[in-house]
Amino acid sequence: MKKILITIFISISFLFVSWKFNEVKFDDPNKDKLLIELLKYVLEKGHFQAKDVNDELSEKVFETYLQSIDPQKKYFLESDYREFKKFSKSLDDQWIDYKIDFFNLTYQRLMERMNEVELLIPIIFEESFEFESNEEINVDFESLNFSKNKKERTERWRKQLKYSMLDFYDIKIIDQQKTLEINPNAIKKSKKELLDESIKIVYGNITDVFDLMDDLQKKDWFSTYVNSFVSQYDPHTVYFNPEDKDRFDVNISGRFDGIGARLQKKDGGIEIVEIILGGPLWKDKNIESGDEIIKVGEPNEEPVDVIGMRIDDAIKLIKGPKGTVVELTVRKKVDNEIKTYSIIRDEVILEESYAKSTVINKDNRKFGLITLPKFYVDFKDYNEINCAIDVKNEIIKLKSKGIEGLVLDLRNNGGGALQTVVEMTGLFIETGPIVQVKSIGNRKKVLYDKDPSVIWDGPLVILVNQMSASASEILAAALQDYERAVVIGSNNTFGKGTVQNVIDLNRFISNSNFDLGALKITTEKFYRISGGSVQLKGVESDIVTPDRFSYIDIGESDEKNPLEWDHIDKTNYQKWNGYFNYKDVVEGSKLRISNNELFNLIDLNAKWLAEKRKNKTFTLNYNSFKLDQANNKKELEQFKKISNYKNDLSFELLVDQSESTIKSDEYQEKRNRWNNMLKSDIYINESINVLSNLKTKKIQHKNILAKTG
Repeated sequence: MKKILITIFISISFLFVSWKFNEVKFDDPNKDKLLIELLKYVLEKGHFQAKDVNDELSEKVFETYLQSIDPQKKYFLESDYREFKKFSKSLDDQWIDYKIDFFNLTYQRLMERMNEVELLIPIIFEESFEFESNEEINVDFESLNFSKNKKERTERWRKQLKYSMLDFYDIKIIDQQKTLEINPNAIKKSKKELLDESIKIVYGNITDVFDLMDDLQKKDWFSTYVNSFVSQYDPHTVYFNPEDKDRFDVNISGRFDGIGARLQKKDGGIEIVEIILGGPLWKDKNIESGDEIIKVGEPNEEPVDVIGMRIDDAIKLIKGPKGTVVELTVRKKVDNEIKTYSIIRDEVILEESYAKSTVINKDNRKFGLITLPKFYVDFKDYNEINCAIDVKNEIIKLKSKGIEGLVLDLRNNGGGALQTVVEMTGLFIETGPIVQVKSIGNRKKVLYDKDPSVIWDGPLVILVNQMSASASEILAAALQDYERAVVIGSNNTFGKGTVQNVIDLNRFISNSNFDLGALKITTEKFYRISGGSVQLKGVESDIVTPDRFSYIDIGESDEKNPLEWDHIDKTNYQKWNGYFNYKDVVEGSKLRISNNELFNLIDLNAKWLAEKRKNKTFTLNYNSFKLDQANNKKELEQFKKISNYKNDLSFELLVDQSESTIKSDEYQEKRNRWNNMLKSDIYINESINVLSNLKTKKIQHKNILAKTG
């Protein structure tokens, strides 16, 4: 199963291997060949696990690459595949010789086939669509063969477009029924009119898709080609072209300099789809979501027309250093009036990436919750942007509110920077080892917390799920081995037990007039202080809670080419031994969960969902579609209590925001959304149950003194 999780676990130091850079001579003027030569060199010297570049690897690259560029087999024909197949055992030789013949062939053919399909789409839409015939579509693309001929490819596209229309057609019918119930005098549209409206929507959507595809340049497809090679080493070794590297930097730091907007390509223009809270556009108030940017310029310079431009190229023009001015010419969504605004670029903070906390009130007792979406850091300014520092500050704020216990929520946290994990774990223990790391040549080291200060010494729960990966697993594993925290969540976390470094490929060459990007490369494996790896196996929760993905394969073991599980000797460490009733509380929670009606219902829902996902064939007949919908709705009725669940907790969100931000409608909307999410979260509720019962020996000692005093 292909997942959308991108796990990151980055080491700060780049001194993991001593390379003699002057051994390499890059004389080839061809940038693509130079890139292959450089990637091949870095992989050979720097990857944790050596890989033989042979026919076996070549065949894997062949299949990976074709699946990447035509995953649904919508473009290439069977004749193309047969022609390509001749290269399946020679790609290793091309890689070794820095040749790109196969890439050039497939790229040219793909452009040809995509152009054919793009011209074909209007012809398909000229035909009439109906939902009376008993047709089906198979969406198990991995088991499908490529189309035998253009006629079969046309039929495949027709069915896929019809499948998209079916949903919109049904929505149109339902909306009209609701409208007529409210207003019986409303104009009733015929089924044909509703169908035509649905067809128009799908046609617009597919046109947008081809616009985006047309924006892709040869270098973008070449990145896919080289990644088909580098991904054979392991699923987390990835080549970043320059644009991808910029996005990675923003992702890991959660900050960038710009105007504070999320943009998308639409109808050839650049549409503002979201204005980021606290950013320059939000403060300026003149530009709104839905407005279209048509020109971008600098003061006293001729503006550049961005209509039809690649969105990445437009973003390069819009972004810039903090304090500089960018002039945006926009077409207003309200009246289509064209206006030009001068915006001062500033640092934009993606607050959804950052730690945030809330006080939880239950039965006149207070508990703390810190949500950490990722282990973020700015490598250029480690002390300024660092999740460990932020979590420390959130704990201090929560302690000032008089909390008795703390939940650290790492659900869906895909990882981040290695050093921040060590520092963050140290917030909860005095001193000691946090993680063991093994690098090339079986060299081992132990990373320690050497700071004796403890920021939180009270009851602690770590919340995880299957998407808690990498750095999240190190923190959960360390605190579990110390018996410092109770880990609550899915049976296992993701199981990513590897460390990556990001290598700027431009550091190997000089006097270059182009940017080669970077390679995120796996250089180490990490191990628990108890010796076992989390690779493939993940961290087993102390208290297992069912969730809707319990029976769906999610994790490192479901990735392609993962490194194997192994173990090393444990290191010396002293368990915390600070809980008075740890085992009793864990067993009590397990019993409570097993007897909880809602948790049992969630488990049943997870089994139902896993079974439904096995179905890869869907009807294109409207009556059959509605019958399937009705059956699903009837089955889903039994799970209604899950979505209606509300806990009995109250929440006080702690934030550091300006008064103008707090008073804004956008902020209040986010706050309400956050509160509603917390209220409907049964996992937080069980975490508070555990904290309510969990006693530290310090607390127990105080109680004894109080009774005897």
